Amino acid sequence: MKFTLPRILIIVLSLSLYTNLHSQETDTLQQKISLQYLEKAGAQASALSSKLDKKAAKVLAKFQKQEEKMRAKLMKIDSSAAKELFNNAAAKYKGLEEKLKNGGAGQYIPKLDTLVTSLKFLQNNSELLEKGKEAAVKLKETMGKVDGLKDKFQQAETIKQFIKERKQFLKDQLGKFGFAKELKKLNKEVYYYTQQVNEYKEILKDSKKAEKKAIELLSKTKLFKDFMRKNSMLASLFRLPGDPNDPSAQVSLAGLQTRTQVNNLIQQQIAAGGPNAQAQFRQNIQDAQSQLNQLKDKVMKMGGGSSDAELPDFKPNNQKTKSFLQRLEYGTNIQSQKANAFFPVTSDIGLSIGYKLNDKSIIGIGSSFKMGWGTGFNNIRISSQGVGLRSYLDYKIKGSFWISGGYEMNYRSAINSIAQLQPYSAWQRSGLVGLSKVVSLKTKFFKKTKLQLLWDFLSYEQVPRVQPLVFRVSYNIK
Repeated sequence: MKFTLPRILIIVLSLSLYTNLHSQETDTLQQKISLQYLEKAGAQASALSSKLDKKAAKVLAKFQKQEEKMRAKLMKIDSSAAKELFNNAAAKYKGLEEKLKNGGAGQYIPKLDTLVTSLKFLQNNSELLEKGKEAAVKLKETMGKVDGLKDKFQQAETIKQFIKERKQFLKDQLGKFGFAKELKKLNKEVYYYTQQVNEYKEILKDSKKAEKKAIELLSKTKLFKDFMRKNSMLASLFRLPGDPNDPSAQVSLAGLQTRTQVNNLIQQQIAAGGPNAQAQFRQNIQDAQSQLNQLKDKVMKMGGGSSDAELPDFKPNNQKTKSFLQRLEYGTNIQSQKANAFFPVTSDIGLSIGYKLNDKSIIGIGSSFKMGWGTGFNNIRISSQGVGLRSYLDYKIKGSFWISGGYEMNYRSAINSIAQLQPYSAWQRSGLVGLSKVVSLKTKFFKKTKLQLLWDFLSYEQVPRVQPLVFRVSYNIK
């Protein structure tokens, strides 16, 4: 197929025009950034700043209180050693206060870096925001809150470093005096504070819909990408790859070997090693990779890959760093009694709310409603047949098996008025103990399915007597 010169020019010009239009399209936001982005970001920053402040004050107060107890104990053993070790403690904490006022270098937090840089970008390109004058005020307010959060995370790093050093100092000095129990408490404080700060960083990653939409829109523009590459915190730590003509990029890469140079050097070494050098090289690479994987596994077990991992000398409670609401789990369960081989005469439908004491123990309360179905397929009639109040305790023994126990009070009659429920004698009591197994069946709404076989050891005292064995299917919503 032959092209004449004018035809080629038309094709080239068309491609050039398409490229320019496409470039303009990607550099122009299809819609302006909603003010909800600023509101959500500001609210989250304020909430986390408050939590970091409270946690810092709490851990330092506990640390000082524990030190005072150790000082009092050491005074009875060796008063001169106690004075030498603890007389300057107040000055140490005063020095920490000064460090917190002056700020310091903090950890790199990707989400916070993106948030700060996006706000700076919008400050320089305010026309991308909805409602000009109102947006300017809201943007300034949000930037102040986010900068405050950045300072709080920096302070948290300073506090972590301080209590780690203080704990190690006391461990070195007091180990010979038999302070193992007290030192273990200090180690717990250090560990849980570190984990709590990490938990707040994870919360920061949970972006709301408005935040995700704003970052998604900004990320489509080359202008924002270039701004991010040059002005983010990561860019200040490591010059990111960008324009090869950028003088700062050239300076940061000066003296570094290129991939081609490294490959040539490896080939030269292999060639000089003889006929078996290639096989030996592959073997060395495999051995190195294996050792790196083992080291990675150890690091992950010790601290989840965190650079400030603290190896605890106790079994951590992973629920301790979670908020009260995060430790709650909600569930429902069903238990039926049959009139014949197929048709249930009644079904107990229960709702429960549990609180995780630790990774192995859950306590909770609940209630149930007893629904009647009639006597068979030829006589289906839905009716109210009673209510129940429940309490329970689950303890994990191994794998997916749990020991379950509970105390329940059931009203097993049709309810016509609230007055029927008032006499205590009208309620039947149940004491339950048995096994539960969590199965892997999951649905969109239910996060955990539990099969329970329980023995009601109080059933023999009930009138009318009920079945002593109870089988329930429970579903946890959270």
